[in-house]
Amino acid sequence: MITRRAFLKTSSMIALGASVPSFLSKTAAQAPIATRPGARDTILVVVQLTGGNDGLNTVIPHADPEYARLRPTLRQSRDQVRRINDQIGLHPSMNALADLLQDQSLCIVQGVGYPNPSQSHFRSMDIWQAASTERDLNEGWIGKALRHVPAASSFHLAGNNEAAPLALTGSPVRVPSITSLADFQLRIEAAGNADRRAQQQVIETSALPAGGVPAAGLLDFVQRTATNTYASSHRLQELGRTYEPRVPYPTSALANHLRLAAQLIDGGLGARLFYVTLDGFDTHAGQAGPHANLLREVSDAISAFYRDLSQRGHRDRLMIMTFSEFGRRARENGSRGTDHGSGAPMFLVGGRVKPGLVGAHPSLTNLEDGNLRHHTDFRQVYATLLDSWLGVPSRQVLGQEFQPVDVLRS
Repeated sequence: MITRRAFLKTSSMIALGASVPSFLSKTAAQAPIATRPGARDTILVVVQLTGGNDGLNTVIPHADPEYARLRPTLRQSRDQVRRINDQIGLHPSMNALADLLQDQSLCIVQGVGYPNPSQSHFRSMDIWQAASTERDLNEGWIGKALRHVPAASSFHLAGNNEAAPLALTGSPVRVPSITSLADFQLRIEAAGNADRRAQQQVIETSALPAGGVPAAGLLDFVQRTATNTYASSHRLQELGRTYEPRVPYPTSALANHLRLAAQLIDGGLGARLFYVTLDGFDTHAGQAGPHANLLREVSDAISAFYRDLSQRGHRDRLMIMTFSEFGRRARENGSRGTDHGSGAPMFLVGGRVKPGLVGAHPSLTNLEDGNLRHHTDFRQVYATLLDSWLGVPSRQVLGQEFQPVDVLRS
């Protein structure tokens, strides 16, 4: 029979956040292992491109003479772009994503935005993350969605000292911000190795009392949670030591975050939503080189992540979505950069996307205050992924109905 002293040791290890990460306790208690129902449900990975990505030099209307006129120094020529068709191509730095198009795994939604677009980074980002243009925004669309996904966990794959995004606010449980698998390490308060081994033994042997009959009430909950937490921590630490990607990942911050997501997905925690950011897209001056490098980082990291998980059997349950708070103005500025704009593309990567272009490229002659006009509200994309991918009622998350976008194969 578990003793009172052992119970107190176990319960204190769960209660003390410095000893056992609370999110790991909750995740371990709720999530099924990979072979059980619910562990192989659809997954959404959101990649935020912070700063306002220049959509016009990402998905490029290379055959439009107006493009060359508006971008005298920043333009990419017909011979440089990775052609999608005779009119549109991808920036030449995005070879890896272009190859995914050939693999029928890339969908490009053109001309995405929202009415009366804000030119403020902070306001526009809040609108995208909250999926609302209301004045006061306090909850995020993913946080709300998590209320409708029983027992699923979510992770913010964060850089050092990176705050959790508004998009995750409103979740029924706190979404953890993690930087590596070391964040899952079970930290036991112990004076020495002997004490540590004793505390671990308490956890390992506390699942059932003597005779194999489960205890009732709080004691049973503490026993099960502590045991599951320890088992999950041990499994993830082992995964961190043994995980061998099926394809090489580039050495970049985004690739490191996505590799961590791959480990968590393949580790069987039942996590279904991941959020990661890449900063640096506010390209007001000297845009050409830095923007090319950023697009290469996005392209190479997402491609490696998708191909790695595809080869592990997750191809048809994985969806990666990119967004930025706004695009850039159509005409380059005097500093060989671009200023804050509006309508821009979103990328969707997955085994069940409809490959190719969705919607027309925004007109370069029918501008609005120098900005590209959007024709697809970003909440239409969200609604489609909520209803048809995650199985979450979009109206309850977005507050109203939005016409779905034809981005998924039936």
